[in-house]
Order: sequence, then C-alpha cells, then structure tokens
Amino acid sequence: MFKELDPLLHSQLRLAIMSLLIGVEEADFVFLKEKTGATSGNLSVQIDKLNEAGYIKVDKTFQGKMPRTVCRITHKGIRAFEEYVKAIKSYLKK
Repeated sequence: MFKELDPLLHSQLRLAIMSLLIGVEEADFVFLKEKTGATSGNLSVQIDKLNEAGYIKVDKTFQGKMPRTVCRITHKGIRAFEEYVKAIKSYLKK
C-alpha cells in the first residue's frame, strides 16, 4: 500500500521552502524568493500556510526602516518533511 502524501508539502513551492529550510538554521524572505523564483505574493501566502501548520516559525522585524522576515523550520516541520520523504521513497520502491 502506498503511504499518503502530506498535502501541505505536496505543493511545489511549499516543498521547495521546506527543502531550503531543512538545511539551514534560518532563511530570510529575500533568500527564499531568490532560491525559489517565486513572486513575493505567492511566497508570502505559502510561508503563511506553513507557519499556520506549525511547520515553520516566522519572525518579522525591521532592519533600520526595512521590514525583514526570517523563517526557521520547527521540530514538527522536520518530522513532517522526513515523513514526506519516507513516503516518496516508498513510491519509488514499489
């Protein structure tokens, strides 16, 4: 039987965000935008969805007069990502 894929992570952009965050301590919005090639609006919406699910933590501050958004993956997010990867691997073995 195939394992169910987490629909939150099955989105290409959300999976890209999580893949980037799993390998770094934190990443700011500009870094994520550059690496994913997403528009600001779409990236913001997907970050909000991951944050609401508890997969990432978002800190919004100001650096001088410029807003700065920093994202970190949570323990829940790491577990969800690892389960997602495990589920994908199960598809490849069948």
